[in-house]
Amino acid sequence: MEMNWQELLFTFFGGLGIFLFSIKYMGDALQKAAGDKLRDILDRFTTNPFMGVLVGIIVTILIQSSSGTTVIVVGLVSAGFMTLRQAIGVIMGANIGTTVTAFIIGLDVGAYALPIMAVGAFLIFFIKKNQIQNIGQVIFGFGGLFFGMETMSGAMKPLRELPAFIDMTVNLSEFPILGVAAGTIFTFIVQSSSGTIAILQGLYAENLVTLDAALPVLFGDNIGTTVTAVLAALGTSIAARRAAAVHVLFNVIGSIIFLILLVPFTAYVEWLTGVLNLEAKMQIAFAHGTFNVVNTMIQFPLIGAWAYLVTKVIPGDEVLIEFKPKHLDLNFIEQSPSIALGQAKEEVLRMGKYSVQGLEETYEYLKTKSKKHAEMGYQLEDAINNLDGKITDYLVLISAESISAADSTRHTMLMETVRDIERIGDHFENIIELIDYQEANKVKLTAEAMEDLDEMFTLTIATVSKSLDALDTTSHELAREVAEQEDLIDKMERKFRKKHILRLNEGACSAQAGIVFVDIVSNLERIGDHSVNIAEAILGNRT
Repeated sequence: MEMNWQELLFTFFGGLGIFLFSIKYMGDALQKAAGDKLRDILDRFTTNPFMGVLVGIIVTILIQSSSGTTVIVVGLVSAGFMTLRQAIGVIMGANIGTTVTAFIIGLDVGAYALPIMAVGAFLIFFIKKNQIQNIGQVIFGFGGLFFGMETMSGAMKPLRELPAFIDMTVNLSEFPILGVAAGTIFTFIVQSSSGTIAILQGLYAENLVTLDAALPVLFGDNIGTTVTAVLAALGTSIAARRAAAVHVLFNVIGSIIFLILLVPFTAYVEWLTGVLNLEAKMQIAFAHGTFNVVNTMIQFPLIGAWAYLVTKVIPGDEVLIEFKPKHLDLNFIEQSPSIALGQAKEEVLRMGKYSVQGLEETYEYLKTKSKKHAEMGYQLEDAINNLDGKITDYLVLISAESISAADSTRHTMLMETVRDIERIGDHFENIIELIDYQEANKVKLTAEAMEDLDEMFTLTIATVSKSLDALDTTSHELAREVAEQEDLIDKMERKFRKKHILRLNEGACSAQAGIVFVDIVSNLERIGDHSVNIAEAILGNRT
C-alpha cells in the first residue's frame, strides 16, 4: 500500500489545529462567562495551600488550560495578592484540573462532533444575547475538540503499516526516558499538554503504541506544559519566576518518581482497565489523572520546602506592590480614634507613594516605550483604587466615634486627600492609555514636544512628592511651595498649548500627535491641581 504522506500530514496537522483552536475557543468563552470572578475566586479562597489546590482544579477546569491558571497565579503573586505557598497549592491543583480534558476526550463523542458544532454555531449566529453566545462558543469548542481529535486519529491509522514506526514504539518501551523526552519536546512545541495527550490517546487507541511506551510520553507531556509558565514568568517579577520554578520542579520530580515505579504503575493501569472495562482513550485519561493526583498527594506536604528552596535558588528581595493595607488596625478606632487617625494618615502616605511611583513608571513608559513600565503603572493604579476603598471605609468608622475638633479637621483633610490621590492615579492611567494609543498608531512626537513633556513631567512628579512631604510633616512652608509650583505647572500648560498650535500651523507635527501631546499635558496639569488640593488642606489645617 502506497502511503500518501501529503494527505497524512495535512490531515494530522489540520486536525491538531482544529483541536488546539477549539480548546482555546472553549476556554476563552468559559473565561468570559466566569468574567472577573476568576481573580476573585483565586484571591478569596486560597487561604491555605489545600484550598489553593481545590481552587486550582476548579479554575483550570473553567479555562481549560493549566498554563492559563499558572499565568493568572503568577500575576496575582507579583501583585502581592497571594503568597508563594498559596500559589504552589494552586499550581498543583491546576495540574489535576487539566486532566479533565483527557477524560472529556475519553468519552467517545466523536460521532456527534459535527452536530455539536452545528448547535454551537447556531447559538453564536442566531441568538443575540451575550450569555447565550458564550454558551454557544463553549459548545462549538467542545464539538471542535472531538472533530479535531477524530481527524488526527484518522490520519494516524495508516502509520500501523510502517516498519520505522513500529521500531520506534519498541524503542520507547525499552527506553522510557526517550518517551519522557519526546513528550516534553512535543508539548513544548504545541504549547498545550491537553493537545499532546490527545495525540497520545489517538496513537494508543489505534494500537500504535503500547501502554508501557505511552506512559513515559505522558510524564513528558506534564513537564513540557511547564515551559509556558516559564516563558510567561521570564520578564516578570521575582515572585513570578519562583512560582514558575515550582511548577517545573513539581512535574519533573513527579515524572522521576513515576519512572522509577513504571512497572507497578503500568500494572495498575492494566488492572484498572480490567475492573472498569475502559476504552483505550480512557486508560490514558485515568493514567494522567492518577499521575497528577498522586503526585500532588506525595508533594503536598513538601510545599514549605519547595517554597524555601526556590527562594534560595532565585534570590532577591521582591519589589512587591502590597495591595492590602498595612496600618489600618480596627482595634484603635474604639480605644483611641486619635491614634487611628494617625494610622490612616500612614496609609494615605503609602497610597501617595504609589501615586508618585505610578507617575514615574508612566514617565519611563513615555521615554522607553517598554511594556513592563505600563504593566507596573496599571498595577499601581489598581493598588491605589484598592487602598482608596479600604482607607475611606476606615475613616468612615472613625467618624462614628466622638472625636475632638482638631481631630475632626484632620479627619476631613485625610478624607479629601484620599480622593485627590485616587484622582492622580486615574490621571496617570489616562496618560498610560494615551501612550498605548501612540504606540498602536505609530504616532511620532516631535523632539520639541518630547522636551516639553520631559520638563512638565519632572516638575509634576516633584510637586506631587512635595505635597506628600508637606502632608507627612504638616509643614506649611512646603505646602506654600507646592502652591507656587502648581502655578508654574498651570503656566507651563498654557505655554505648551500655544507652542503646540504654532507647530501645527507650521506643519511640524500631525493632528494625531497633537491630540496625544495636548491630552498628556492637560492630565499633568490636573495632577498638579490635585497636589495643590492636598497642600491647601494642610494650610487650612492650622492646629
